[in-house]
Amino acid sequence: SCREQPIFSTRAHVFQIDPATKRNWIPASKHALTVSYFYDATRNVYRIISVGGTKAIINSTITPNMTFTKTSQKFGQWADSRANTVYGLGFASEQHLSQFAEKFQEVKEAARLAREKSQDKTELTNPALNITSHQVLPSPIISSNGPGEDKLFRSQSADVEITTEKERLKKMLSEGSVSEVQWEAEFFSLQDNNNKLVAALHEANANVDQWKKQLAAYQEETETLRQRVAELESQGAHDSSSENNKEELSQTLEELELLIKAKDEEIQMLKSQKCSRWEAEGEREETLQKLQELEARNAELERRLHLAEQTLADTLAEREKIQNEVTKVAEIMDVKIFELSEIRQGLAKLVES
Repeated sequence: SCREQPIFSTRAHVFQIDPATKRNWIPASKHALTVSYFYDATRNVYRIISVGGTKAIINSTITPNMTFTKTSQKFGQWADSRANTVYGLGFASEQHLSQFAEKFQEVKEAARLAREKSQDKTELTNPALNITSHQVLPSPIISSNGPGEDKLFRSQSADVEITTEKERLKKMLSEGSVSEVQWEAEFFSLQDNNNKLVAALHEANANVDQWKKQLAAYQEETETLRQRVAELESQGAHDSSSENNKEELSQTLEELELLIKAKDEEIQMLKSQKCSRWEAEGEREETLQKLQELEARNAELERRLHLAEQTLADTLAEREKIQNEVTKVAEIMDVKIFELSEIRQGLAKLVES
């Protein structure tokens, strides 16, 4: 309201103790909120307020009995018996935490001085317990002047209630400190996981670029293999009579089969690497499509190699058949030549006689 003015503001993640377990912290929002100290000049009251959207996340009136405790380098907490909860604040740095703690001590001292000035008034208010002087039941009056506390007069029943409330708050603070250690461990674990995910994303992007380069290299090698297969098929059709060409062709075919097998293994490796990366979905789909095209081309090359081997085998069989026929013809020619020679010798004898 207009009567309240902010005297200090900072940014922090706001938590409240779990009312069911009194051990775990419940985050008040997903993001850091503005946390401010307000001073109400009309009532001479100091408050800590934090608003998330249209909802007041923190509305804590500061009393001299409150204590702000640093439970870690970036986390602090305080108990508010009026709100029946423990608030926790996680800061971005240790400096922000120290500034907030110093301001808490200043405001707490100002609240103590304000209470001392107003304790002579007719109606006394204890913000921590929300008990006014006219609400105290008639009972024997005693004085409470403990160290660090305000000089107040209260009934014996109020003292018993205050003692119980203090024990409960101490227990909440102790449990909250244990839970804060767990929260910090989870927070650092989440930070570490986030860093790992970022590194994995960068690695995936680098792998995508590498896959693109490898695919281009595979395409060039596939084109080279296709040309070599065409040359081998041409050589098998024209040089089928050479045994040396047969051995060279067989050796080349074995080399091609080894190359294709190696490429298939590399493709499988790329597939396994691709499956382990879930970032860059569009680029991975494009890479998968190119890999499938490369597999189809390799399958076509294998089919053509098989046809080339079959053609070579047929050519060799045909050559052996031709050689056999040539051998038979040569033998027949030898017989005919021998018979012709004998006929010539007979004719020569007849001419001489």
